[in-house]
Amino acid sequence: MTVPATALEFEQDLPVTLADVEGAWPLVRASVLRTPTLRAPRLSAFTGADVYVKYENLQATASFKERGALVKLSRLTPEEARRGVVAMSAGNHAQAVAYHGTRLGISTLIVMPETTPQVKVAATESFGAEVVLFGETVADAYEEAERISKAQGRVFVHPYDDVDVIAGQGSVALEMIEDGPAFDAVLVPIGGGGLIAGMAVAFAGRSPATQVVGVETQLYPAMWTAMTGEARPCGGPTLAEGIAVRNVGEITAQIVRRLVPHVVLVDETALERAVNAFLMHQKTLAEGAGAAGLAALIAEPERFRGKTVGLVVSGGNIDPRMIAGILLRELEREERIVSFRLTILDRPGMLGRIATLLGKLGANILEVHHRRTFLDVPAKGTRLDLTVETRDQAHAELIQTALEGEGLPVQRLGAGGADW
Repeated sequence: MTVPATALEFEQDLPVTLADVEGAWPLVRASVLRTPTLRAPRLSAFTGADVYVKYENLQATASFKERGALVKLSRLTPEEARRGVVAMSAGNHAQAVAYHGTRLGISTLIVMPETTPQVKVAATESFGAEVVLFGETVADAYEEAERISKAQGRVFVHPYDDVDVIAGQGSVALEMIEDGPAFDAVLVPIGGGGLIAGMAVAFAGRSPATQVVGVETQLYPAMWTAMTGEARPCGGPTLAEGIAVRNVGEITAQIVRRLVPHVVLVDETALERAVNAFLMHQKTLAEGAGAAGLAALIAEPERFRGKTVGLVVSGGNIDPRMIAGILLRELEREERIVSFRLTILDRPGMLGRIATLLGKLGANILEVHHRRTFLDVPAKGTRLDLTVETRDQAHAELIQTALEGEGLPVQRLGAGGADW
């Protein structure tokens, strides 16, 4: 992609301009935290790029969505503000509209799917919104929000396909340009496209040498399809539910097609590793969608190796149970938690002998399953499944070698007990 030489060239026929983004910035500065843009040495060593992180997970509602919601609400006429607003969201947009609506004295009603986790419903209500649960999907909730808008006269606040919302989100880029280095590339998560559209306009106008790259989950490649015209299946359970969008916005797609040269599609493993890396290396909590930029670095390291790269941690609202599962799964990938299956003689002392050996090797036993009833086990034998904590891959291999040296047939098991 060739970057236009002047602002007038890149803004030609675009629905949002650099002047729009800059015009929204004072509203954002007055009421939204200016989050830091900081170099991340450990992530740089981990990925091979010179990485800087924009911490939007530090916002009051833990996501960038506050910026666009604030600009939209602040620009309502007195009559519109009196009627109140309605929004559709299963997560961060809901909380942002509720938070700033309450702060500005505007009645907010949020329609959420009936399948929305209760923790998100409670969080939205805690910011002062009335929540209506409707339908099984986001599409169902969207239709109900539009119906309520017409029936009650409330202003509909779209989560991404709105020029004020897009202009507000673009303030993320303006802050990164002022606070960070000259970026070679900035990796931005894409759901409906509001964040990347606003940021792409800002970078094209203020720092045209910076390449703005989008990131989507492979399960929901909606913007990738809009850009390439090549349809792919869209759907399925994903860690990045915040960007699990089947249809992108018309306004956002127009901007992205013009200003974004590439969209990286990342799989669930890369997203898990990115969430884990943010927590372990940066001590910061990122939801799956918020970690998508780092997931792209993990998925395509050669594309960005040696370059100065900016990442936006766009949100930090993640279920604590999900974090616990991700941490354990990453330990298994690193072979710091390893499972072995042994077929042993069913005689007194065998289990103690194995436990003593593992203790001498410095392995911490986490789980033991002792089973006698499998038909593929000899009548005088038993099957022993062991899960142990190790230092690293070399330590795991040492343990396996030692067990085999004792005449014990050893089968390595993968995560969840699956055979290797």
